[in-house]
Amino acid sequence: MRSRENGFSLIEVLVALVILVVGLIGVFNLHLVAKRGSFESFQQSQASYFAQDIINRMKLNRTQLIAYTGNYNGSLAHPNTACEVTVGASVVCSVSQTLAWDLYKWEQQMLGFSEVNADSLNVGGLDSPSACVSALANGDVTVVITWRGIRELSDGASNNLDSFVRNCGTASDRRRVYSVKTVII
Repeated sequence: MRSRENGFSLIEVLVALVILVVGLIGVFNLHLVAKRGSFESFQQSQASYFAQDIINRMKLNRTQLIAYTGNYNGSLAHPNTACEVTVGASVVCSVSQTLAWDLYKWEQQMLGFSEVNADSLNVGGLDSPSACVSALANGDVTVVITWRGIRELSDGASNNLDSFVRNCGTASDRRRVYSVKTVII
């Protein structure tokens, strides 16, 4: 009489474990790709917000429109007058003081100075941002924001037909670009 054993052999268990491990590695890699994609998407949303922010600041200070033209990478000094527009603010600024404050605050936001972690490191804003603004007297405005992405793809501006966009920021296979052209009346 033959005895029958119930259960799994050692080989069957090892094959099942190998299949499980391969599946878990795939899920882990998918998670990493999703996190990177989410971060890249967040950075682009931030760039869009910053571009609209400076355009709105320019609309509110239309007499100084041409003076907003320039390249910005975090090198502006703190202005003498803080022209905060908050409830209960009592500071009255001239248009040139407002211009200096707008550009300074805009740069600080892009660099993430408003969000600091426990180690006093800036965690908000864009990674290595540069911004270029071109404003003409007729109201034509171009805002270009570049930053460094987390993975190497291709230079986001190298194939752009507009030389203003191509020349903003530092060329790199991680450079990402967001640009807006508009008219301020």
